[in-house]
Parts: sequence; C-alpha cells; structure tokens
Amino acid sequence: MQLRPCIDIHNGKVKQIVGGSLRDQGDTASENFVSDRGAAYYAGLFKEDQLTGGHVIILNGKDSPYYEATKAEALSALGAYPGGLQIGGGINADNASEYMDAGARHVIVTSYVFNEGHISWENIRKMKQAVGREHLVLDLSCRQKDGQYYIVTNRWQTFTEEPLTADLLHTLSSECDEFLIHGVDVEGKSSGVSEELITLMDSVRGFPITYAGGIASFEDIEKIRRMTDGTVDVTIGSALSLFGGKMDYHQVIQACRGMDSH
Repeated sequence: MQLRPCIDIHNGKVKQIVGGSLRDQGDTASENFVSDRGAAYYAGLFKEDQLTGGHVIILNGKDSPYYEATKAEALSALGAYPGGLQIGGGINADNASEYMDAGARHVIVTSYVFNEGHISWENIRKMKQAVGREHLVLDLSCRQKDGQYYIVTNRWQTFTEEPLTADLLHTLSSECDEFLIHGVDVEGKSSGVSEELITLMDSVRGFPITYAGGIASFEDIEKIRRMTDGTVDVTIGSALSLFGGKMDYHQVIQACRGMDSH
C-alpha cells in the first residue's frame, strides 16, 4: 500500500473541497481548505518524499474564467516533479500529449471515455494511440443512485448510465495502466470510507488501483489494508495535515509504507 498524494486545483488555487459540492456555474464549491502556496510547492514535497503516482486534478471546466490560471498551476506542478505525477481534468486525445510533454507520468481520463453516458470504446482507442496504454489511468469515480454505484463525469456532476461493477473493472483493466476511484459521496467529508466500494475494488487484485474518499483516521487506512491485503493504494485529502487536517503527513507516509510488510 502506498500514499498517492493529491493536488486539487480550483479557481487557480490548491484546495480541498467537498467533492459533491462542485458546480461549474459560478465556479463554486464547499471548501475545506485553500492553500496560500502554489501547486509546485506540494509537488516538490512529494518529490522529496519519493511519493510517486500522485494526481494533479484541474477542477475548472474549460469555459471557466479561472481555467487558464488553474491549468498553469497544474503545469507548474508537473514541471516541479517530472515523471512523478498524474494529471486529470479535461484530458482528451487532442491535449494529452501536451501534459505528457510537460512531465506527467500518466494522464487521467473520465468524461472523454464515458461520453454521453456510456463507454466510448473509440475514445479509449484514441487515448491509447495518443499516450499508450502504459500512461493511461481511467478515473472511475462514482456516486450512489438507487442503491448502486454509477460512474460520474464532468468533475463528478453528471451521472453516466454505467454502473461500477466487478465485470466492468475486469473488462477495462486491459485498456489502461491503472484505476483511480473516488467515492464521491464521502469525498472531502473525512467521515469514513465506503466499505462497499473498497470490497468492489478488491475484486481486481493484482491491478494498480487507488481509492480516495472519506479517509479520516489511521484506523481507516488499516481497514483498507485489511480488506484488500494492502493491494489498494490510498489518497488522503482534507484529513491530511498538509491540507489543514488532523492526520500527520509524514506519519501517514510511514503507515502506508509499513503496511507492505504485514
């Protein structure tokens, strides 16, 4: 198990938000933390601590007046830690190479692949042509509806018609290098993890997969390790001391690394 750090950027600032609160209209979100430091500062920290595979997320849409400032922050993070970070937010086959050239380790894609509510196999093919399967992460972030998890797009605002199932995970695992899955219903709330979702993720052991959402304590980390035998990596945002939370950043790194020997 590894800590996969995150740098979420909204309105040109590094932030931690309540995931389900994000709205493109007015560029609003319920904020847990707004940093006075730039994205490159955090990227430098993660490089120093040898944390690889963390994700930089652009949380503004391309029509936003803040988009260019947010993108510039994201590019600065990639430049501060070339080959160490993944990037997501508005990535498609046309612009993916720009981010790879800027230093991204992988690109993260959701909306482009889950187009108009369904999987676009054509767009998956285009992404693999653009960057190679080995540099592609599929973001399968999801929210509950009618007792089932559905993949959501457009910065978690739009439900697709694709339920997240073990069969889908197995099918898509041949199309990409990793999965990133946010439990959006608990994202940013530091209220505990989604055990149902973690159980689902455990069905694809042996494939790199990162869980984000609701981790609030070292007990939560231990729970995920126990449920998955340490095969699922974790992202911690609002609960992390770097972002105003109570979980000490360096202790979290050590807790995750120490679990490899369990």
